[in-house]
Amino acid sequence: MSDQLAEAFTVLPDYLGGHMRLSMAAIACAILISLPLGILAARKKWLAGPALGIAGTLQTIPGLALLALMVPVLGGTIGFAPAFVALTLYGILPVLRNTIVGLQGVDPVVREAARGVGMTQSQSLIEVELPLALPTIVAGIRTAVVWVVGAAVLATPVGAASLGNYIFAGLQTRNWTAVLFGCVASALLAILLDQIVRSYEIAARRRNRVMAALSTLAGIILIGGALLPGWLDTAARSTVAGDQAEAIGLEGRVVVVGSKPFTEQFILAALFERVLEAEGAIVRRRDGLGSTVAFDALASSGIDVYADYSGTLWANVLNREDNPGRHRIIAETSAALLNDYGILSLGSLGFENAYGFAMSREGADRLGVTSIAGLAGERVTIGADSEFFVRPEWTGTREAYGLQDATPRPMDSTFMYGAVRDGHVDVITAYTTDGRIAAYDLVILDDPRGILPPYDAMILLSPGAAADDAVAAALAPLVNAITPDMMREANRRVDLDGQTPEQAADWLWGEIGG
Repeated sequence: MSDQLAEAFTVLPDYLGGHMRLSMAAIACAILISLPLGILAARKKWLAGPALGIAGTLQTIPGLALLALMVPVLGGTIGFAPAFVALTLYGILPVLRNTIVGLQGVDPVVREAARGVGMTQSQSLIEVELPLALPTIVAGIRTAVVWVVGAAVLATPVGAASLGNYIFAGLQTRNWTAVLFGCVASALLAILLDQIVRSYEIAARRRNRVMAALSTLAGIILIGGALLPGWLDTAARSTVAGDQAEAIGLEGRVVVVGSKPFTEQFILAALFERVLEAEGAIVRRRDGLGSTVAFDALASSGIDVYADYSGTLWANVLNREDNPGRHRIIAETSAALLNDYGILSLGSLGFENAYGFAMSREGADRLGVTSIAGLAGERVTIGADSEFFVRPEWTGTREAYGLQDATPRPMDSTFMYGAVRDGHVDVITAYTTDGRIAAYDLVILDDPRGILPPYDAMILLSPGAAADDAVAAALAPLVNAITPDMMREANRRVDLDGQTPEQAADWLWGEIGG
């Protein structure tokens, strides 16, 4: 517990700084959009309905979906940009609505009095109406702040650093200290910012300039305190990179390593980081990316390297549903990636992490099941990550083995193994290198018809990284270096022993001979 807490504090400057930069930029942009639009809509009532309708529709889109949607909209860009755009859209509604309500709530008699003393429409707006509506507008900003700061934790899957990194990584690696730390940190940040904006709201109602000044000072201290450590670290790294810019190979080069949101991927990303840093590279991590987001980022050189699986690429990228065998799938996939996307497949890491239908030994014995075919006609519940049920493998397996009566139950991969062990589901689509299969005494069912394709782990380099022989040379020793047993043990160390992915990667690197 103490080691996990110490590690959480170690990365806090990066995550908190990223969360604050993202939130403040999105809130500022939302205000800059909403205030003028709200003022215009308050004057032109025909505009108010459509403006609020569009903003309200955006608000109904789930935050994670809106964030993910921004990646293809922005041409495959990951990181700050898609998260910033999505959160800006998320923050528009409360400010827009309260601006319209606040201005329309100004007594018409007051407007008439302003015109009666010779004020122009603009003067009336600036000197009379906006000051009267200000408390309502600030209340809307307060709501936007809480919404945006809370939604910013969802930025992790699109590659933006935030306090959500604690939560997403912690869930996958069963590091509940990290999950709790991320929840508490994001809640405290939202509360502190909410109270600062609340003090502005009170100052606006009381026309108290001293209170407004103190609120401004408190905001500067909070925002500056959150951003300063990250800025200092970035400046220090930039200095190192500048000093080493003329060096040979990877010395001083920034290499961005990506990963998907599960334990094995975190370990492999940490392993790539160790290998690249040993050659002098400065490594940036983009952890917890969705499959499509990760691939699009690689194709656009938003990340330089990550590990993906032949079966995933075969189905999702090449849109193939057949299974011509391991070697042809690897060869044809590698060729297509290079020809169509400029992505270089450096080679297989040496192990396969396939989908395998797994049951508890007790459940398999009770039904007398040894293969997927034995589930035909059974009313079983099948737990799997949500991605599996939209993949060709599920359609093919369901049709080939007569699983039409089975009930799919999407769930996070973190909870699948415990769910089948405890009887909450009958079957899961386990990852075959997961250490919990043996630890929970699960049985992998045979696939006699060969419906499930192979899932060899492959090292992929972006078009930019593929053009640099130094990156390929640094990672080449990992090709065919990891056995299934080694990967299974590394996963077990994280999922069951509570080690960090970095510690498991160190062990794996030692086993390889690094």
